[in-house]
Amino acid sequence: MRKLILLLTFLYAISMVQALELPSLFADNMVLQQHTTVTFWGTAGTHATIHIQTGWGETYTGKSDETGQWQARLNTPEAGGPWLITIQTDHKKIELKNVLIGEVWLCSGQSNMAMPLEGWPPDEPVLYAEENIRNANYPNIRFFTVRQSIAAFPKEQCNGSWLACTPETASKFSATAFFFGKKLYNELNIPIGLIHSSWGGTPVESWMSQEKLYQFEEFQALIDNLANNRSEIEKLHEWFAKLPVMEINIDRDKPFQSLDFGDKQVSAALFDDSNWPVMQVPTPWEESSVGNFNGAVWFRKKVSIPDQWHGKELMLETGPIDDMDITYWNGQKIGSVEQEGAWNIARKYTVSADMVKQNENVIAIRIIDNRGAGGFTGKSSQMKVYPKSDPENTISLSGKWKYLPVAEYKDDQFYIYNVNENVFLNRPDVSVDLSPVTPSFLYNAMIHPLIPYTLKGVIWYQGESNTGNPEQYEYLFPAMIADWRTKWDMGKFPFYFVQIAPFDYGHEIESYRLREAQLKTMEKVDNTGMVVTLDTGNPDNIHPANKKYVGDRLARWALAKNYGHEIIYSGPVYNGMEVKENSIMLSFKYTGTGLSTPDDRLQHFIIAGQDKKFYSARAKIKGDRVIVSAPKVKDPVAVRYLWDNTSGASLFNNAGLPASSFRTDNWKE
Repeated sequence: MRKLILLLTFLYAISMVQALELPSLFADNMVLQQHTTVTFWGTAGTHATIHIQTGWGETYTGKSDETGQWQARLNTPEAGGPWLITIQTDHKKIELKNVLIGEVWLCSGQSNMAMPLEGWPPDEPVLYAEENIRNANYPNIRFFTVRQSIAAFPKEQCNGSWLACTPETASKFSATAFFFGKKLYNELNIPIGLIHSSWGGTPVESWMSQEKLYQFEEFQALIDNLANNRSEIEKLHEWFAKLPVMEINIDRDKPFQSLDFGDKQVSAALFDDSNWPVMQVPTPWEESSVGNFNGAVWFRKKVSIPDQWHGKELMLETGPIDDMDITYWNGQKIGSVEQEGAWNIARKYTVSADMVKQNENVIAIRIIDNRGAGGFTGKSSQMKVYPKSDPENTISLSGKWKYLPVAEYKDDQFYIYNVNENVFLNRPDVSVDLSPVTPSFLYNAMIHPLIPYTLKGVIWYQGESNTGNPEQYEYLFPAMIADWRTKWDMGKFPFYFVQIAPFDYGHEIESYRLREAQLKTMEKVDNTGMVVTLDTGNPDNIHPANKKYVGDRLARWALAKNYGHEIIYSGPVYNGMEVKENSIMLSFKYTGTGLSTPDDRLQHFIIAGQDKKFYSARAKIKGDRVIVSAPKVKDPVAVRYLWDNTSGASLFNNAGLPASSFRTDNWKE
């Protein structure tokens, strides 16, 4: 018996050494790029023999290296399918079913790329969403969403799965990517694969490799610090591994609804919070000792109620809570917001008369933040409780609250802390900010695992988080494009991006300079294209609702430049100027069949002379040019168009595509 056990143990060990594993990208329903050589890779144990058989007749036989890594290159036919692909070693066989051959695009960026087709209700809808979700039955369009994750060092694997386009899957998928893919599919009538990897509120440097960032002096100290503190980062990962885990099905309708983080116990009026730390609210908890933390945090506060309020219905207001909350009064739930996208919604809940005790009452609020800032983010004046019948008679709720982090959220799961202990205080210290805005962290976790999956190209929607430093973006953004092209080693693949839309960033931010940096990128970097959104913005909302325009315009670039369609794909781009007496005549590229303006009224042009003082200008279209002048400027030398944060487009070509903002000067200000 003992020999039999030893033999079985030996055979099991051998099978584990030879175990065949594939990245999550290689799975049922995947799409492979047509008419090219695609790369497969994985692990299979040391010097294992790998056999690949495809349904279209391509085969591969090779061996893994001494570390168990292997890579194979196979030729793909023209678009079509479905196909079966078999990958096997002597010990394991994997079948990839329902594989399509078509066009594969990576779709990346920050929140405007992440925004799903269903929007973020109630305040951030997507136009035309309802009809498009209802009709989203496109089995030959496939979605792969990379689960949001961060990493201090490059990862080999990401979480995600290939899903066919249905009303359910489309509603959760990137709206911009959906409209882009749908336009391509309708025009080309071949399978489309869309790999979506984005994270709201993130700067371009988060999406760049450490090797590329190290070329820039401002990032060298951070990257050196990461290398020097690798052991403490690994120690933190080991600490997390010992905690209980609650997994979240991020694909369900409301993944953060009906979760339990000791709610009954912690919300109770008599719960002992005497050892909890104190936070001054309202304030995002990133500005407190909690720091950059995504997860669940309990807040508790005792409130003394005047005798005359006893037996009366009360109203409780907290201002906006970022992102989700459940609010309790003396242990009884009075309201909640448990869906994403509610970060800017002020909470207002009713406290029934029978819940109100004489003297001391306890408010307990459990907040979940799954990205970016977290906690109470409104104004002190918004935090109050008052009789419903007497709204002017208020008690302020701003000030000191007891708080306790009870679960940390990362990689679509919560790591659970004990609500009776301040486990968060025992969390190993790390001298590096482990967050999605840390340079290279999103590249490591959400881009590196995709390389070298064969792509047609990239669409990109980002820039809002770099508006504070447009000069830096001017060299970082082209560097990121070069970085990705180098890593994929597929040449200068198409890279089409979206220029940021009008939005009121405040007087200290000059977003028009960031738009200029994006325009310069298109002009200087080969095989790039830019979609202008100056006609779709909302000065009061950084997430414009008309994602269909954006996706369709991105598709125009691809259809014209990569698929041979003879269509106009860009709005007008400033190309030169000529002074004519007291006017300046502007010329443009991409005018198509001519220039146009709504209501025959050009706006938002300003003009200056040698004194560099700009005045509002008159502008009119003459053929494919624009003539600009102003009575106060007799000898003009410079013109600017849409040189502010919030103004919308007035200059278009006849294809309905707006001109980019621009300036003819290069004056330093």
